Amino acid sequence: MVDSEQSQHDNPEPPSKSELKREMQALQQLGKDLMALPDSHFARMPLSEDMRDAMALYKRLKHNEAKRRQLQFIGKNMPREAVDDIRAELEKIDHESKVYRHHFHRLEQLRDELISGGNDAVTQFLDQYPTVDIQQLRNLVRQAQKEQSQQKPPAASRKLFRFLRENLAMAPDTEH
Repeated sequence: MVDSEQSQHDNPEPPSKSELKREMQALQQLGKDLMALPDSHFARMPLSEDMRDAMALYKRLKHNEAKRRQLQFIGKNMPREAVDDIRAELEKIDHESKVYRHHFHRLEQLRDELISGGNDAVTQFLDQYPTVDIQQLRNLVRQAQKEQSQQKPPAASRKLFRFLRENLAMAPDTEH
C-alpha cells in the first residue's frame, strides 16, 4: 500500500487544461508587452529572428481577427524563446523607467521649490550643489517668479527646469 502511495507522489499529474490555458495567456500577454515597447527597448530583447518577424507582422496587421490569430501564434512559440531572460530584461527596463521618472519628478519639485522659496531656497540649493552657475540660476529663478506673478506662460520655468536637468544630470539623491 505504501508503494502505491509512493508511486503516486513520484509521478505528478500533468497540468490541467485550465493551467495550460493560463500559461498560454501569460505568454500571449508577454508578447503583447514586448510589442508595446519602444523600438529602442524592443531591440534589447533576447528574441529569435522568427519571433521578431512574427511580432513585426502582428504590428502590421489591421484586422482584429488576424491580430488575435497572430497573437496566439506568438504565444504558442514563446516557450521556444528564453522567457526568463526576456522577463528579466523587461524588469530591468521597468526599473530604469522608474528611476528616470523619479529623477524627473525630483527636478520638477526642486524647480517649484526654487520658484516659490525665493532667496532662501536658492541659498539652500547652492549649499547642496556648489558647482552650479550662481548668476544664471538666480536669473532664471527671478524670471520664473516674475512670469508667475504676471500669470504669463511658464517659459522661464521651463528654462529653469532644463538648467537643473543639465546641471544635475542623474545626480545621486540628496534630501533637501
